[in-house]
Amino acid sequence: MSEIDNFASTLLEEAKRFLELAKECDIAENSVGCNAFLHSSLMLSFCALEAHVNAVADEMALTKGLSPHENSILKEREVRLDDGRYKLSKNQLKIFRLEDRILFLHVHFSSRPLDKKNWHPKLKAAIQIRNLLTHPKDATIMQVKDVEASIWAIIETIDALYMAIYKKNFPAKARGLQSKFSF
Repeated sequence: MSEIDNFASTLLEEAKRFLELAKECDIAENSVGCNAFLHSSLMLSFCALEAHVNAVADEMALTKGLSPHENSILKEREVRLDDGRYKLSKNQLKIFRLEDRILFLHVHFSSRPLDKKNWHPKLKAAIQIRNLLTHPKDATIMQVKDVEASIWAIIETIDALYMAIYKKNFPAKARGLQSKFSF
């Protein structure tokens, strides 16, 4: 397992542990701490998703015959016209929406037709919840059930990506929302 794979797995386990800590909390007594656990859990779960997607994208970028534009999406680098040819910039970052990168990986590196009906609506709902915290317009109170659903959506999204590309389940899916950590 590569360094990024280990890091991605650790981030997901941390997110699940913070969710467990939020569930153990007495909200009436420690609302600030409980909310902090929920916020941490939600944000770390999305960091884990990004890390897993980046790990898969890095691996797929090794595929021969990719166009500079395809590599641009995989490596999140700008494409420039240089002496009449498209070339991938070494230093110029180009960020793509996470959802677009996931769909790109499914469509371009899977031998199966894209099936979005199970994981995609759940991921969109999780992104909306994350956006309430990432781009606040009002004070948002996170609920345990919303963070749980978001983490499950992320696990199912990664699992769908693994099934599409590697033809095997995402190993952490078997543990569900139970963390390996006990901090």
